[in-house]
Amino acid sequence: MNSDQLDKLRIQSSDRRRPWGGIFAIFAAVILLTGVALFFAWPRDSDGRRTFGKTRAAATNSTASATTAPAQNTNGLLFTVSGYIINRERIELSPRFLGVVKWIGVKKGDAVTNGQVVVLLDDAEQKARLAEAESRVASARVTVSKTELDYERIRKLIAANIESKQNEDDFRLRVESAKASLKEADAHLELNKTYHDWTVIRSPINGVVMEKLAVAGALVTPQSFGGTRGPSTAVLAVADPKDLQVEIDLNEEYVGKVYLQQPCRVSPEAYPKKIYTGYVAEMAPEANRQKGTLQIKVQIRDPDQFLKPELSAKVDFLAKP
Repeated sequence: MNSDQLDKLRIQSSDRRRPWGGIFAIFAAVILLTGVALFFAWPRDSDGRRTFGKTRAAATNSTASATTAPAQNTNGLLFTVSGYIINRERIELSPRFLGVVKWIGVKKGDAVTNGQVVVLLDDAEQKARLAEAESRVASARVTVSKTELDYERIRKLIAANIESKQNEDDFRLRVESAKASLKEADAHLELNKTYHDWTVIRSPINGVVMEKLAVAGALVTPQSFGGTRGPSTAVLAVADPKDLQVEIDLNEEYVGKVYLQQPCRVSPEAYPKKIYTGYVAEMAPEANRQKGTLQIKVQIRDPDQFLKPELSAKVDFLAKP
């Protein structure tokens, strides 16, 4: 092969240079895309508005829900818990002695007034004892009258020197003994009157009959003898529907935020739009170790017919105004 042919096959030095312009264009494009990606990825306050179409509306709603908690805090809300509505005082009317129900004049849900007769017990035995006590009193009065007459006679005989002074003392002591027996008979009569009065059971408060626990003809007693087949220990349960509380088992983590007379808002689960004001009325002196809770009672101000005992309710505990 001659030198001319070798020259034709040899690569010129100018042809060996790479096309740097295309490489620079690729690097510039990569840098530009990286910058755009960083721009959109970098977090900022206006991210909620940097959306398109329907996504923007969703972001707006998310922002609104996130600001709900601060809005409640401005109203003084500390935390919310649930509990059960109860009567502050529920009174079960029981007899004072073993007896049989003769008549019940009310039913569940009836309104009662203080002193109203609601139950009558069979009083046949008490009437007999009362009659016996009255006869004893009458007999004791006769005895007193007789001994007083005897004493007056003996005094006249002593004045006439017919009887001795010792007889006067004997008759005077007889008079005092008769009077003491009369007092005893009077006390026995009053006791039997009390027993007879106990056969009439009256409501101790203005309220509503919460439960009817016995019926006419049932045997009732002031104490239970054990078992489920024994006599009933109560006849009626009454309570004041205008004196209601919410009973709460409060978790330990909230105990430090609660104090007596603390203002609260109460809303029954059955009527969530009904809001009642209240305050912390009771705090138990000891906690429940097993549950890790402390019992709290919130008094409800001005309850109405929508609030029923044993319904659940939510209670908002508020900060001190």
